[in-house]
Amino acid sequence: MSLLDNKNILITGGSRGIGKSIVEVLVKNGANVGFTFTSSDLSANNICKELNSKDAKCIAYKSDASKFDQCEKLVNSFLDDFETIDVLINNAGITKDNLLMRMSEEDFDKVIEVNLKSVFNMTKACQRIFLKNRRGSIINMSSVVGVKGNAGQSNYAASKSGIIGFSKSIAQELGSRNIRCNVIAPGFIKTEMTDNLSESIIEGWTENIPLKRPGESVDVANLCLFLASDLSSYITGQVINVDGGLLT
Repeated sequence: MSLLDNKNILITGGSRGIGKSIVEVLVKNGANVGFTFTSSDLSANNICKELNSKDAKCIAYKSDASKFDQCEKLVNSFLDDFETIDVLINNAGITKDNLLMRMSEEDFDKVIEVNLKSVFNMTKACQRIFLKNRRGSIINMSSVVGVKGNAGQSNYAASKSGIIGFSKSIAQELGSRNIRCNVIAPGFIKTEMTDNLSESIIEGWTENIPLKRPGESVDVANLCLFLASDLSSYITGQVINVDGGLLT
């Protein structure tokens, strides 16, 4: 028997990077997973083809989590396919880095909309299901940048810090109904985005990491596995860093 047998999990931003690893780990541990994407239909459909099996189902939904009406439609589609929702993982996010003096209002607003407003949208859209079931696990993806800040990322830091405050509030609001809400704060994780970084930048990052190496996306996915499972049934309102000790 797998850790997530019979659990139905909805994740935003699951077609690449950390999100893709989360989808893979959850399905391989028995969960039925629906994930959102906004760009490549082919890539999303290929993921589903690879992961669908007799024991677990994987469905991709083209949906923009920053739009509340699309989130409501997504949740209804997910319920049609899976009947209920046990776990919500808010992973969708973007960056538009720049120093404050060069950052446009549009770039600030867009990062807040995609990174933070999407968490509100999806949590509100799924809340009625969790309240009806009197159980649920919400996992929100922040960042170490949301904990400590970072020059040139004021918009990103604000969005990721906002997720932490939002999540702690939701944990208090919904805890009495056996609904948990936790935050994962990844550090320097190797993804398609980091593949374009120079060796000197990567070395600069790893020098400050006690484990002296970047993390892998599966490291974040494994924590999602734990928080989505019943093994974490007494954990809520927490921010857990996956950063190799960067913030130690």
